[in-house]
Amino acid sequence: MDGRRYLDEVVGRLRAALDAAGSPPVGLATVVVGGDDAAHANAAAKHRAAAAAGFRSRDVRLGAAAGQAEVEATVTALAADPGIDGVFVQLPLPAALDPTTVLDCVPPEKDVDGLSGRSLASLVRGEPGYAPCTAEAVLALLDRAGVAVAGRRAVVIGAAPYVAIPAAILLHRGGAAVTLAAAGAGDLAAVCREADIVVSAADRARLVGAGHVRPGAAVVDCGVTRTSHGVVGDVDVGAVDGIAGALAPMPGGVGPATIACLLAHTLDAARGRGALRPRA
Repeated sequence: MDGRRYLDEVVGRLRAALDAAGSPPVGLATVVVGGDDAAHANAAAKHRAAAAAGFRSRDVRLGAAAGQAEVEATVTALAADPGIDGVFVQLPLPAALDPTTVLDCVPPEKDVDGLSGRSLASLVRGEPGYAPCTAEAVLALLDRAGVAVAGRRAVVIGAAPYVAIPAAILLHRGGAAVTLAAAGAGDLAAVCREADIVVSAADRARLVGAGHVRPGAAVVDCGVTRTSHGVVGDVDVGAVDGIAGALAPMPGGVGPATIACLLAHTLDAARGRGALRPRA
């Protein structure tokens, strides 16, 4: 499951929609606080894709010493800017900051990453709103690969409220029988081998190996572990490749697809404020 190709396809569709509407301004703002090289590279990738889609973007970077009040004020100001349709906050934030209150500074109509308390509540209730982008990217990649969700058994590994739980909700809503499994469960491999779809969002390097995957199952890696050699996912790709029927690795799978969902949400947000009207 090639996330980069999916991103290119989505960017092309978004660019065509903007061109057909007369190239109205669509604005995406990202906020990175401190962060390592990978966090800054992530933000840069979002801005490259946004530019390719014809969006205007704003890249806000705060030092690691930025306090809670400064970060919240920055996010609040971006959310209030009429030229900004979507606001994205790069996680994780420095340990001294509370991400919940920072994310809650983004109103639902501009919460294009779907991670504020109000957006997550809407997801749980089945109400309109933006789903968390990484969770949505999981479903998008499965769909693009022709992997049916309805009637299938799925295991989601992890318990994080921003990825694992939303992914489980979306899979369940798509008709799958879903098990949310703890990364440290003693019977994890056996539970995963019963699944048609395995999604790992535990942030434990190479947690999922050959013994976790039933032949032909679809495997989606959402895990991120930063090492001195770069980003490592939850899935041991060398061990699983050839067993899985479809595989979205990390990097190259969910990451680019998440950007695609973020940009699509941003265009929807611009539509919501009436920015896109077809040319006469």
